[in-house]
Amino acid sequence: MRGAFATLFLSIVFLVLPALAARAMDIQSVTSSKGVTAWLVEDYSVPVVAIRFVFGGGSTQDPPGKEGLANLMTGLFDEGAGPLDSEAFQIKLDDAGGEMSFDESRDGIYGSMRMLAEQRDEAFDLLRLAVNEPRFDQGPIDRIRAQILSGIIASENDPDTVAQNRWARAIYGDHPYSRSDQGTRQSIAAITPDDLKALHKAVFARSGLHIAVVGAIDAGTLKKKLDMVFGDLPQNQTLAPVADIEPLLGQHIEIGYDLPQTSLQLAYPGVKRKAVDFFPAVLMNEILGGGTFTSRLFQEVRERRGLAYSVNSSLVNQDHADALIITTGTRSDRAAETLGIVRDVIKRLAEEGPTEAELAATKKYLIGAYAINNLDSSSAIAATLVELQLDDLGIDYMQRRAGYINAVTLDQVKAAARKLLSAEPTIMVVGPPLAGAGKG
Repeated sequence: MRGAFATLFLSIVFLVLPALAARAMDIQSVTSSKGVTAWLVEDYSVPVVAIRFVFGGGSTQDPPGKEGLANLMTGLFDEGAGPLDSEAFQIKLDDAGGEMSFDESRDGIYGSMRMLAEQRDEAFDLLRLAVNEPRFDQGPIDRIRAQILSGIIASENDPDTVAQNRWARAIYGDHPYSRSDQGTRQSIAAITPDDLKALHKAVFARSGLHIAVVGAIDAGTLKKKLDMVFGDLPQNQTLAPVADIEPLLGQHIEIGYDLPQTSLQLAYPGVKRKAVDFFPAVLMNEILGGGTFTSRLFQEVRERRGLAYSVNSSLVNQDHADALIITTGTRSDRAAETLGIVRDVIKRLAEEGPTEAELAATKKYLIGAYAINNLDSSSAIAATLVELQLDDLGIDYMQRRAGYINAVTLDQVKAAARKLLSAEPTIMVVGPPLAGAGKG
């Protein structure tokens, strides 16, 4: 039944993907009688409802020695809830034609569900059980724990995983951001059902909850569903405090592997989402290496020299840290050359800034690509609306966004480039020893 739902869902959605993105969305703020608020986009072009929600507090809430707790917990919500054990819950979920998933980030526990509109009562009832009454039975715990442990063991010899763990420790020290979300062999083995229940109780409360719903459901019906699923949760979370941290820059990390391709990663200062220079930094990053074929890094590293298949830069915003991260991979015998070119491009942008033509083209792209990148399905819209809530940007942000971008001046982008790109970065090289690191 789950496969049949997926096939039906994809077949009808891809026929209508542009429908919401092509017109201005009417986003309603809906508050239930118990005070649960969600953003709703009604759309009846397909008989599907998608819900996305997040509770603040993710893997940063893993207690010391119990790293991987949040990750393990998210694998268990559809493994039995209320009166239904794992098998019974899965059968009910298939019969209801729903798809349910939970996942964690460093700063949140996310949940999603897609359902056929005609079976939404059954689907929402299962979501209610999962959110309020997860069983955390020992059998499913042991099975999901074994799956995670298998991944941990396999990743111990994976260069990318080893490197990213080393990277996190280097730039975040002993902060919770430095820990692996999956945990370690020892920490996973130490987790008990009581640990899972305690984390669920601490995190699943209405004060840290953000919800978005998109699809064939009206506001009145949604209010009742919000109360049913979330209305009986405690009001306040009991989260452990997490400090803000600035990534530690100025380091050079070489992780030796005999590989034909070397991976390069650089960290520069970031900018907070609510900072006045956020949009100048966004435009600057897009010009530098934001993923388009016209970015300076793409042109210099790939198009002109063929040194890498991909090279990109991204602004990373988390609740407690911000950074600008640049990544690429190249032939190991040309890694030093590639790193030097990357640093030359960065230095030139920091010193000279972009051109007026680059800025104008980037503004046009960022405005035009937003719907394609963020609003191409009901699930994508719901996810975007949740992130807007997390960033406290307001329900009319999509209407205001183009104005923010168009208001940015060339001088502001040049200032952002100087501010972020003049620092000495932390650089990680994964591959054979690097000769002549090319500072640029």
